[in-house]
Amino acid sequence: MNDIQAAENPLSQNFNLKSLLKFAFPTILMMIFMGLYTIVDTIFVAQFADMNALSALNIVCPVINLIVGLGTMLAAGGSAIVARKMGAGEHARASQDFTLIISTGALLGVFIAILGIVFIDRIIGWLGASDILFPYCREYLFILLLFTPASILQVLFQNLTVTAGHPAIGMLLGISAGIVNILLDYIFMVPLQMGIKGAAFGTGTGYMIPAITGVLFFSVKKSGLHFKKPAVDIFVLAESCINGFSEMVSQAATAVTTFLFNHIMLKLLGESGVAAITIIIYTQFLLSTLYIGFSMGIAPVISYNYGKRDRKQLKKVFSICLRFIIFISIFVFITAFVFGSPLICIFSEKGTFVYEIARNGFLIFPFNFLFCGLNIFTSAVFTALSNGKLSAILSFLRTFGLITVLLLTLPNLLGVTGVWLAVPIAELLTMIVALVFLYQNKEKYQYA
Repeated sequence: MNDIQAAENPLSQNFNLKSLLKFAFPTILMMIFMGLYTIVDTIFVAQFADMNALSALNIVCPVINLIVGLGTMLAAGGSAIVARKMGAGEHARASQDFTLIISTGALLGVFIAILGIVFIDRIIGWLGASDILFPYCREYLFILLLFTPASILQVLFQNLTVTAGHPAIGMLLGISAGIVNILLDYIFMVPLQMGIKGAAFGTGTGYMIPAITGVLFFSVKKSGLHFKKPAVDIFVLAESCINGFSEMVSQAATAVTTFLFNHIMLKLLGESGVAAITIIIYTQFLLSTLYIGFSMGIAPVISYNYGKRDRKQLKKVFSICLRFIIFISIFVFITAFVFGSPLICIFSEKGTFVYEIARNGFLIFPFNFLFCGLNIFTSAVFTALSNGKLSAILSFLRTFGLITVLLLTLPNLLGVTGVWLAVPIAELLTMIVALVFLYQNKEKYQYA
C-alpha cells in the first residue's frame, strides 16, 4: 500500500509494533481515562457522601451495565461491518450503515430511559437493595436514566471514530467527558453538597460531551466515514447485534454477577461487604482498561485487513498483539498486587472494617489479571473477524457462566475467600478455551 493510500486511510498502513501501538494508543488512553474518571466518581461518593452511597452505586450498576452493553453491542458489531466494507472499497454503503447504527442507538436510548423511569422502584427492588440503600439507589438511578441516549451515543462514537481512522478524536471525546465529569462531581458534591445526586448529574453531563461532539463531527465531515441518508436494512442491524453480541453478553453477565456479588456480600458481611466489593470491582475496571483499550483500538485494523484479504498483514498484526497482551498482563498483575493497599486507602481509611475486607480480597483477586487480558483480546479478535459466536462463548464463560457457578458454590465452602477466588478461576478456565479456539481457527482466518 503506497503512502498516499495510507494517508487517506490509516487502517491501510503496513503496521509494525511502534505504529500499531501508536494507532491504538489514543483508544488505550481514552479507556484508561474513562477508568480513572469512573473511579474518581466512586472516590467522591466515598469521601463526600458515605459508605451507604458507595454501596448504592454497585447495587444499581447492573442497570448501567445493560445500557453500556447494548451500546457496545451495536458499536463493536457495527464497527466490524463498517470497517469490512471500507476495506472492500464500499465507502458510500459504509457511511449509510454507520448512520443507521447511530440512529438506532439513539432511539434505543430514549426507549430505555422511558421504560426505566416508569419501573424504577420495581427495578431497584429486583436488584436487592436493602431498606437503608433504597433511597440512595433511587436518587442515583433516576438521574442517570435521563441521560441514557447520551450514554449509548458516547459508546458508539468512541468506538466508531476509531473505525473512521480517527482514534485521536475518540481519545479526546473520552478525556473531555472525564474532565467534565470530575469537575462537576466536585462542584455538585462539595460546594453544593448534593450528595449522590451530584455524582449522577456529573456522570450524565459527562456523557453529553462525546454524544454532542460526535454528532457535530460526523455531520460536518463530507469525506471518509460520515453521516449519510441510511438505507433501512434490518440485516445490517441484525448482523451488528450478532457480531457484537459477545460484548452484550459480557455486560449483561457483568450485571448478573454484580448482582450476585452484592447479594452474597450483603448476606455475609452486610452493607460494609457491598462497599468492599464495590471498591474491588471499580478498581478491577480501572486496571482492565489497558486490555480493553488495546483490543478496541486494534479491532478495526484486524477487520480491515480481513476484509481486504491481506493475510500477511493480518498475521503480523496478530503476532504483535499477542506479545503485547502477554507483557501487559504480567505488568498489570504486579501493579495490582503491589499497590492494592494504597488503592483501597483512597476509598476507605486504613483500619476500618471496609478496608480490611477489601485488603484481604486484594491478596487473591489480582491473579485474574494474568488471564483476562488474553480472553478480552481473543473475544475482540473474533468479533473483528465477524465470528460473533466464538466471541460470545468466551464472553459468556468469563463473565457469566463460570463465575456464576463458582459464586454459587465456592462461598458456601470457603466463605468470603470463595468470593475472591471466583473471578481468577473463571478467567483461567476461559483462557484455556480461548487458546483452543485460536488454535482451531488459525487456518480458517490465517492470523497465525
